[in-house]
Amino acid sequence: MPKDDYASAALLERWITQYGDMLVRLAYGMLRDRALCQDAAQDTLLKAWRGYHTFRGECTEKTYLTGILMNTCRDYLRTAWMRRIDRRFTPDTLPEPYADAAPRDRTVIEAVLSLPLSQRQAVLLRYWQGLTIAETAQVLRLSPEAIKKRLRRANARLRAELEGWYYDDESD
Repeated sequence: MPKDDYASAALLERWITQYGDMLVRLAYGMLRDRALCQDAAQDTLLKAWRGYHTFRGECTEKTYLTGILMNTCRDYLRTAWMRRIDRRFTPDTLPEPYADAAPRDRTVIEAVLSLPLSQRQAVLLRYWQGLTIAETAQVLRLSPEAIKKRLRRANARLRAELEGWYYDDESD
């Protein structure tokens, strides 16, 4: 935690404003539970704030917070409670990135959320959060080659699942 109380409170407030929604959406992609994703985002911000004195600046704040979130979500998934509850989701329960946006086709997000956890993590971090391969590897504590492999497998699976959903009409 930063030494100056005012700076400390300002840092936490900035993180909430700048990264709060992103953390909630990413946690939902991992946990598929609206209440748990909000808890995970809040736990992440508190863990990051309390441990900020250990942050060495070797990555961006976004990567730092994302790494903590991924570990927090993994911890949640390991609990006995998560192994016993029905975690089926409905796309209507997904938090919207923009409240005023027009309704969207949920086919792609449903396909992404149906991926195995290891592939889903890589896809969410790389494509949804826009992290680089190196940042994704850093967050997941894997090599860049392992991330590329997971992304290739996820892309192949998504391509097969989404075949026929999208087509390019060349007759126009």
